Amino acid sequence: MVNLPPEQLSFEDILRLSPTAKADLGLEFTPSEIAQQPETWLETFRIVSAKQREILAFLDAHKPATVTLVGAGTSDYVGRAVAPLINRIWKKPVCAIPSTDLLTEMDAMIESRPDAGRELWVSFSRSGDSFEGVKVLDAAIDRYPQIVHLIVTCSKDGKMATEFATARPNVLCVVLDDRTNDRGLAMTSSFTNMIVAGQCLAHIQNLAEFEGVVSTISAIAAEHLGKIADIGSKIAAKRFERVCFLGSGPLKAAADESALKVLELSGGFHSTMAESFLGLRHGPLSWLNKSSLLVGFLSNDPVKRKIELGLLEDVRAKNAAGSTLAIGPDSQDLSSIADTAITFPLSTLADDYLALPYVIFAQCLGLYSSLTAGLKPDAPSADGKIQRVVSNITIG
Repeated sequence: MVNLPPEQLSFEDILRLSPTAKADLGLEFTPSEIAQQPETWLETFRIVSAKQREILAFLDAHKPATVTLVGAGTSDYVGRAVAPLINRIWKKPVCAIPSTDLLTEMDAMIESRPDAGRELWVSFSRSGDSFEGVKVLDAAIDRYPQIVHLIVTCSKDGKMATEFATARPNVLCVVLDDRTNDRGLAMTSSFTNMIVAGQCLAHIQNLAEFEGVVSTISAIAAEHLGKIADIGSKIAAKRFERVCFLGSGPLKAAADESALKVLELSGGFHSTMAESFLGLRHGPLSWLNKSSLLVGFLSNDPVKRKIELGLLEDVRAKNAAGSTLAIGPDSQDLSSIADTAITFPLSTLADDYLALPYVIFAQCLGLYSSLTAGLKPDAPSADGKIQRVVSNITIG
């Protein structure tokens, strides 16, 4: 087993490597953090359930009129993935704004809102120490005390949990299991677990109805993980120069995160892009070429799916991409529009819940792409351009 190049090892064999071999190959954290996701999703549900009464009391005390979901990079994609669900269930205006935008545009954004005095900000952060996230929270708490804050973080030791959530009546913090505080550079289990936490918040009035959804997705993801990783390995071996991910609605956020994950883990070896299915037709289609992989995250909504399948069929007819992979429910035969298909028995679930199993493919593709490029997945940025926690910059 260990005599094979690491990129040729099965996912199970990677997980079984000795601690020394994992350290030498840069595989101490990332594979296990990918593998632990189905189990940790259930733990995240339990953590939020234990705080349900406290969260409900906090929301009832402040009665927010609008909700803003805040995060940087992957944590921003968490907010964008759960925003439609919170909007639908809470029946309040919900938007996701990157903390990277809020840091420079906060005053203009807040002062232009009619309900600025009754806002809830939900900040997502793996480390709780991200430069933009900390600066934005600090400025908002100082200048806009009427805004209430709910923090979701994977680190009990980060500034968001230790400094901002202490003795402030307008701040409440939810800290997830320490295992989700990914030690590898790329966020994997932290991304999906913060999505689960956001989904729990959406269902906070009746978490019992959401428990079955989490349990179902967890079981299916655990069952299919080996197959997903095997496909990721085979595709990584083809060394596509470009990889494009497509998604509609909440699955566009999953596509964005997938593109970032492959880019990060491959150290920029792959040029990546994310778009909506229809958005691809308005210019970005020209980016695809014979060295491109096109990945489509298919909707469970029959109207959306007809559009998505039509787009993939059109791309195939034009020979615009070197290969097409479709990920979707097993109720649909995808062989006519994709060279490779990954299907899940999830045809009864709304799109809001599909990011969890779909994005695992991108994580596995990124892992094997990193190994294929001769990199260490735990630290693929050999020149140090990017780091696990974004470094501070001087802003005066």
